[in-house]
Amino acid sequence: MRLVKIIKMDKNKPGYILILLVSIVAALTVYSLDPIAQDIKYHQFADKITYFSVSNFWNVVSNIPFLLVGLSGLYSIYYSKKIKFVAGQKAAYVLLFSGISVVFIGSSYYHLRPDNLTLVWDRLPMTVAFMSLFSIIISEFISVKVGKVLLWPLVIAGVYSVYYWHREDDLRLYALVQFLPIILIPLILVLFKPVFTHTFGYWLLLLAYVIAKLLEYFDLQIFNILVFISGHSLKHIFAALGVYLVLVTYNHRNLAVYKQ
Repeated sequence: MRLVKIIKMDKNKPGYILILLVSIVAALTVYSLDPIAQDIKYHQFADKITYFSVSNFWNVVSNIPFLLVGLSGLYSIYYSKKIKFVAGQKAAYVLLFSGISVVFIGSSYYHLRPDNLTLVWDRLPMTVAFMSLFSIIISEFISVKVGKVLLWPLVIAGVYSVYYWHREDDLRLYALVQFLPIILIPLILVLFKPVFTHTFGYWLLLLAYVIAKLLEYFDLQIFNILVFISGHSLKHIFAALGVYLVLVTYNHRNLAVYKQ
């Protein structure tokens, strides 16, 4: 494990202003909408196959890659020591890969019996991992100090968004927490200089995320074509692949060097 001690604050004022404006517009847009209830049809997946007494078999076992990638990340942090990250942000990387590992449990539990209650345990670890990743990207591109300060508020906000959705049956806060970073991350990658090389890993992760969402949307159509596996099951695999590609870059990257 290589700790890189860096005190960095990118002096990109237009970038900060754009990020702030996008965040404000997104928040105002979301909360201008009426409360968004969870569509019960969301739980009606194409995969209804039972093997070895496991219902919705492929939607369950396709979560195994999350466990493998999450444990691989933790192994890189604690044992192989190949992973490179900024000092003071170890907790964020640990939370990222721990959250990914627990996605295996939460998502498997949900897909065994899909409903709003089990969906809580699917969304919680995903949100923790996602907010940790957002804190990491802020640290590596904008400011280590800001990323570190925001880590726990982001994680708490993510967890609360799931709690609020479950209590009020209103997805607006959860949608904001999930999709605002998806808008901001590409802006950060483009507008700010990174601490490390191999930033293409983040772009590959975003690409995998988009593909995963498309696979999820065309769940039934893909199942009708492939017969044995559905789009949602493939979504799990592509999402885990995206995290794996980021892990590979974490293990091989170096400090970025810029010409003055």
